[in-house]
Order: sequence, then C-alpha cells, then structure tokens
Amino acid sequence: MFFPIWVSVAMDILSAFLFPPPPSTFVNVMTVVSSTSLAMAGLSEIKGKHLQYSKFWNSNSGSKLSAQESKLSSKYGMLLVYTPAFLAGAASFWLFPSGDERFFLLKSALTLHFFKRIFEVLFIHKYSSKMVLKTAIQISFSYFLSTAIMIYTQHLSQGLPEPPIDLKNIGVGLFLTGIIGNFYHHYLLSQTRKQEETAYKIPKGGLFSFVICPHYLFEIIGYFGFAFISQELYPLCFSIGTAIYLAGRSYATRKWYISKFENFPNHVKALLPFVF
Repeated sequence: MFFPIWVSVAMDILSAFLFPPPPSTFVNVMTVVSSTSLAMAGLSEIKGKHLQYSKFWNSNSGSKLSAQESKLSSKYGMLLVYTPAFLAGAASFWLFPSGDERFFLLKSALTLHFFKRIFEVLFIHKYSSKMVLKTAIQISFSYFLSTAIMIYTQHLSQGLPEPPIDLKNIGVGLFLTGIIGNFYHHYLLSQTRKQEETAYKIPKGGLFSFVICPHYLFEIIGYFGFAFISQELYPLCFSIGTAIYLAGRSYATRKWYISKFENFPNHVKALLPFVF
C-alpha cells in the first residue's frame, strides 16, 4: 500500500505545478527517452566516455579519430548543432501564431536561447580543433527535437486549465539569469587565450574563481527557466536530464584541468561552488 500512496501524494504535488500530461503517446515516450538518455550520457562523462567534440574526449581509452571519419571545423560544426533548433523556434511563431502569454514566452525564450548560441559561435568563441560530423548531427538532432517537442507540448495545453501555482514569471527570471550568466562566462572563456594562442589556460574571472564550469551552471538555470515557463512534464524531465548530463561534463572538465595543470586550485569545484 505504501508505494501507491507515495505515488498518489507525488502526483498531487506535481498537479499543483504542472499541466496534465498531453494526450500524445509520442510526447510521453520522448519524456522518458530524452531525460534517460541525457542522464546516461552524464554518467558516461563521469566514467570517461566523452562525446567527440570536447577538448578531453580523446582521453577515452583507445579512442582515436579515424582518418576516414568525416570532420569539419568546430565553428561550422557548432553552427550545425544550433541552427536547426533556432529555426524550429523561429518557425513556431508562424506555425502557431496564436496562443496565450505562456506559449509566447516559451517560444521567445527558446528562440532567443539558440540565437544567442549562434551569435556566440560567430563572434565570441575561439576554436583550435575539428568536430566529428556524426557527433554534430547527433547533437543537432537532439536540440532540434527537444525544442520542437517543448513547443508542441505547450501547443497541446492551450485551452486547458492553468496549474494552481503559476511559475511562468519565475521561469522568465531563471531564463534571463541563465542566458546572461552563460553569455558572460562564455565571453570570459573566449578572453582566456589571445587571438594567436592555441594552448588551453585555466579560465579566471566571474564564478571561475569557484567552479570550472559556471557556464554549465547558468545553462542549467536557463533550462529550468524553460520548465518553469512551460510548467509541462517534458521540459521539466528534460531539464533534470540536462542537469545530470552537464554535471557529468563538469566533473570530466575539472578532472581534465587537474591532469593538465599542476597548479590547478583545489578549492575550485566542478559545477556548484563549495559543493561539487
């Protein structure tokens, strides 16, 4: 009897914050698949199995880029990663021109998020390596699919009674905090090396004095902004999965810096100041 009662209590609590699950088998299945896949990817990062685009992925045991494997510059690879999701967000204003304030805020936040990513790729980031084409396509599809599902899920909720507790304004605050903090720390990263330099350095400034991946911390905050604006189950689960994945990448990033720099400060954590 305990398990059904526990589930019932949990569902009652969630129902105060979330719209009911949409009448879509596809969305409900993808809620489980997306969040689980991200969480597993995060655990893989902790175990040392990295996606083939980071500065430390080739620390995988026995992993080497095959001469036959298609590669492209990191700049064009990252454009490929972010552009389809941005187009999905922009197209949503044409595909779903009507809707309530919550729907408009979600579409705007998603579109602005990926516009910012593209802007950074073109004008902020510096590159010194190549990216595996297959990896770029996989990540691009993931971003595009998650963006499209968030928008479609919100579309399905139009006309339904609002959750008793309205979190969309808090969501806007989280999103703005996340996107500004993420941009600022990406800018600091870009200033770590001079124009002609290719060697990595320990980043400084902002929250880099406390964690090695403050840009991931603010990215997580931004994703929970989507979840709070939407108040749908899919964005919430996707945000939790993203948090687990980026926690894994942060752990791997700190481990990489410790292996490369003897003077890496011990007090600098991976993601959460003084904690992790």
